[in-house]
Amino acid sequence: MSLTSRSILATMISLALYGPAMADDNPQAANNITNNTTPQVPQAKQLPMLEVSDEGLSGIEVVKGTCIAPKDRSQNINNEPIRISSDQADAENAIAITYTGDVVVKQGHRTIAADTATYHQPDNSVTAEGNVYFHDGGMEVYSERLESDLDTEDSEMENAVYSMTCEPGRGEAEKVIKDGLEYYRLKNGTYTTCPAGDQSWRFSATSIERETDSPFANLYNARFEVADVPIFYLPYLRVPVGNERLTGFLYPSMKLNSRDGFTLETPFYWNIAPNYDMTITPKYMTNRGLQLNTEFRYLTVFGSGSIKSEFLSSDQKSPDLGERWAFNINHTGVYQSHWLFEVDYSKVSDVAYFNDIDSNIGKREDNNLLQTTEASYRETNWDATLRVRDFQPLTTGVSSNYRLMPQVEANYYRPDLPYGLDFSMNSHISRFENDDPNKPSADRLHLEPTLTLPYSTPWWSVTSEAKLMYSYYNQQFDKNVSANEHLEESVSRMIPSARVHSGLYLERNTSLWGDAYTQSLEPQVQYLYVQNVDQKNIYDAYDTTLLQTDYYGLFRDTRYSSVDRIAAANQFTVGASTRYFDNQYIERFNLSIGQIFYLNPGAADIDASSDEASPNYSATALESDFNYDDWLFFHGGLQFDAGNSDIQFANSTLEYRESSFFTQVNYRYVSKEYIKSSLKDNNDIDKYTNDGISQAGIVTGFPIYDGFSVRGDYYHDLTESQMIESQIALNYRTSCWLISVGYNKYLVSRGDVRFESPTYDSNVSISFSLLGLAGVNSFGASTASGNAIGYGQPFNLNN
Repeated sequence: MSLTSRSILATMISLALYGPAMADDNPQAANNITNNTTPQVPQAKQLPMLEVSDEGLSGIEVVKGTCIAPKDRSQNINNEPIRISSDQADAENAIAITYTGDVVVKQGHRTIAADTATYHQPDNSVTAEGNVYFHDGGMEVYSERLESDLDTEDSEMENAVYSMTCEPGRGEAEKVIKDGLEYYRLKNGTYTTCPAGDQSWRFSATSIERETDSPFANLYNARFEVADVPIFYLPYLRVPVGNERLTGFLYPSMKLNSRDGFTLETPFYWNIAPNYDMTITPKYMTNRGLQLNTEFRYLTVFGSGSIKSEFLSSDQKSPDLGERWAFNINHTGVYQSHWLFEVDYSKVSDVAYFNDIDSNIGKREDNNLLQTTEASYRETNWDATLRVRDFQPLTTGVSSNYRLMPQVEANYYRPDLPYGLDFSMNSHISRFENDDPNKPSADRLHLEPTLTLPYSTPWWSVTSEAKLMYSYYNQQFDKNVSANEHLEESVSRMIPSARVHSGLYLERNTSLWGDAYTQSLEPQVQYLYVQNVDQKNIYDAYDTTLLQTDYYGLFRDTRYSSVDRIAAANQFTVGASTRYFDNQYIERFNLSIGQIFYLNPGAADIDASSDEASPNYSATALESDFNYDDWLFFHGGLQFDAGNSDIQFANSTLEYRESSFFTQVNYRYVSKEYIKSSLKDNNDIDKYTNDGISQAGIVTGFPIYDGFSVRGDYYHDLTESQMIESQIALNYRTSCWLISVGYNKYLVSRGDVRFESPTYDSNVSISFSLLGLAGVNSFGASTASGNAIGYGQPFNLNN
C-alpha cells in the first residue's frame, strides 16, 4: 500500500502543479476553459509536458489488471509528459481548476482515472474524487477520494482497495496517510493472496507503517484471520515488504510418531548481517525432551558455508546415554578464480544417534559419518588437490573402512600436440589408515601418463589411447595374521594398457503406425588390452570397489573404482544403440545392447583360482527407454548371464502421467551371487537376505474432487516378504491455501532374516500452507519421513 500511495501522490502532484501555471501565464483567462486549450507551462517550473486533448487518450486506454514488467516501465517517470482526457475543464481565476467527466491521466506507465480532479490554489492542494482508479504497472488501486497538501507533502486516500497485478496479493484500507516525504501509514489495512471474494485468510492491522526506503513494514495490533476468525494476535509485528530477510519467528511444525511422540518445533530466524544469519529451533518431543537445533550460515570472499548443531541435554527414552548432540561444518568456495575449498565435517555423540533421532546432519555412507576436506588449485593445463577423508563409525566394533590421511593429487593436461595427440598425466600420493589391527595400512604413489589420439567425422569416430600405470606401495601390517601372509611391505607395479574405441552413426527415415520417424543406428566396438600382472602382494581394498557393469559400463577401460586392483584385459566389446526421433526431433524410443568377449578368459577375473573355469564372454547388458506421446514412459535395464542362465540384475519403471494424475510402478532385482561377487566382506550376507534383492514399488497421485487430491506410495521386499515403506497423504487445495493430512510407516531395522523381526516407525502429520507468500514455510510438517523414498524420474530420453 505504501508503494502505491507514493506513486499515486507523485502523479496527482504533477497533475495539479500545472493549475497555477495556467493562472499565472494567463491571468485574464475565462472562467470556463474547454479541453481544446493547451496550456503553456513556464520553464521555471521545470514540469513534465502537459497535453490536453478532446480526442481522448487514444492508444493509451486503461487496461485493468494488466501487469507491466519492471523492464518495460519508464525509468524516470516524473520526467514523462502528462496527457489528460476529460469531458470538461472549469477554471476559477486564482482559486481552482476542476476537470470533470471521465477524467483520465496518463504519465509513462502510470494511469489514473476519476470523476473529478480539482486544484485549490489558495492552500496549494489537490483533490481527486469519485471512483478514483490508479494503476502503475505492478498494482492497481480503487479509492473514493484523495487529498494532497503540496506544501507539506501530507496526503490522504480514503477507502482504498488494492490488488497486485504481477503477483498474488490484494487488500483494503480505511485510509492511506502520507506524512511528508518519507513516511507512510495504512489505517485498518489488510493483505491476502486469495482471489477477490475469497476471505479464507488474511493479515490485518489497525496500523501499518513504513518509511520510503525501508524494506520492512511495521504492523500494530496485527492479526492473522481464517474465514474472518482471528487465529493469533501480536501487538507488534515487523515484516519484510520485498525479498529482504527479517529477524523473527518462523511458522511452527508439528508431528506425531511412535518413536518420539508428539513433536513441536518453533524456529526463530536471526538476521545478523547481510552475509550472516542463524536459525534457532527449540524442538520438544514428548518421549525424549527438549532439543535445541541451530544453523548458522555465512557468505565471505572465501565462499559460503554453514554450521549446524543439535543438542539434547537428557534423552528421556535413553537416559543412560547422557547428553546427545550432533554438528556439521560445511563450506564451499572459490578464491581468486583458482583456489577451491570444500569442507564437510560431521560428528555425533553416539553410534545410535541417527537410529533414535530424526536428523539431517552430514552425509552418511556405509554406516559411517563422513568427514572430508579438500583444497585445490587449478590452472588451464594443470591442477593440484590436497584431500583428507575421515569418518565416524555408526556401528559398534571396529570399522573396516579406510581413512585417507591425506592424499595429494596432481594432474597435467596438454591437448593439441603435433599429429592431433592429447597428453595427460594423472598422479597422486595417498596415506591409508584403518582402526582394525588385522588390516594393513599403506602409503601409495600412483602415476598414470596417457596419450590419446581422437578422430571424428559426422558419421564415424575412432579414439586410440595408450597409458602406463605405475604404482608403489609401502604397506604396514601384522605378519601373524593369516589374511596378510601374501602381502609384501614394499611393492612396485607397472602395467601398460591400450584401447581403441570406434563408433558409427547411421540414420534413415522410416514410419511406424503411419507416423514419420528418424531412426539412428549407432554400433560401436572397442578393443582393450591391459597386461596381466600378479597383484596378490597388494591389499586390494584401500579405496577400490568393483564397478557395476551396465551397458554404458561395458566400454570403460577398468573394472574397479581405483587402482588397488587393475584387472587384466584382452577383450573386444561390441554394442549398438538404436533411437527413434519424431518430426519434432523428440526421442521416443531407444534400445542398447552390448557384451564383452574375452580373448584371454583366465586373466579376466583377477581373483579367480587357476582351476576355475572362466567364461569366454561377459553377461549381456541391455538398456531401453520409451516415451509414448508424453503420457506413457518406460525405462528398463537388464544384465543376463547366458552361460549360467542367470539374471544378475534388472530394473524397470513404467509411468503414466497426464495433467495432475500420475502412477509409477517400479521394480529392481539383484541376484545373491552377484552381490557376493561385488562385495569383499560378504561372510554375513546370509543374515540379511535369503536370495538377493527383489523389490517392487508403486507411487501415485491424483485429484479426487473439487480441490481434493491423494498422494501415496508403497514399497515391498519380495524376497524377504517385508514392507519397506508406505505413505499416504490427503490434500485439499484452494487458490490461496493448502491442508494435508498424512500417514507414513517405514522400515527402521531389517533385523536378522532368520531370527529377528523387522522394526518399523510411523508418523502422522498435518500441514497447513498459505499459498502465494514468497519465502514463507508451511504450518505443520511434511508427511514424508527422513527416510522416505522419493519420486524418481529415471528416463534418459533426449527431449
